Amino acid sequence: MVGIVIVSHSQKLAEGTAELAQMMAAKAVIAPAGGLDDGSTGTSFEKIYQAVDDVYSDDGVAVLMDMGSAVMTTEMVIEAMDDRKIQMMDCPLVEGAVLAAVETAMGTTLEELAEKLETTRTMKKIME
Repeated sequence: MVGIVIVSHSQKLAEGTAELAQMMAAKAVIAPAGGLDDGSTGTSFEKIYQAVDDVYSDDGVAVLMDMGSAVMTTEMVIEAMDDRKIQMMDCPLVEGAVLAAVETAMGTTLEELAEKLETTRTMKKIME
């Protein structure tokens, strides 16, 4: 099963997003990586690296990020783990995490997941 890592500048946001996604798909393998080691706002190479390592399987890992340095730090982790199948997903964090959890629990591959998460970029929440 594809693992999922939620990267945010906020530890609470990463944990809450992971919690919500896990509620929607209990079998999904999800790890949050938010904030700095002291609990302050920021992104931590070590936290992201460890989260990827925790959920890694031969099926790979999908990493969802909130913005800015979360993306840059994730890129550095991927470079450091270049022997592993890891892909950043360009999608809204919460909506993407929920869809990723449901899809991975059903056996969706990493490549298929990237395509499906593209749809969350244009999802309407309010129908007019």
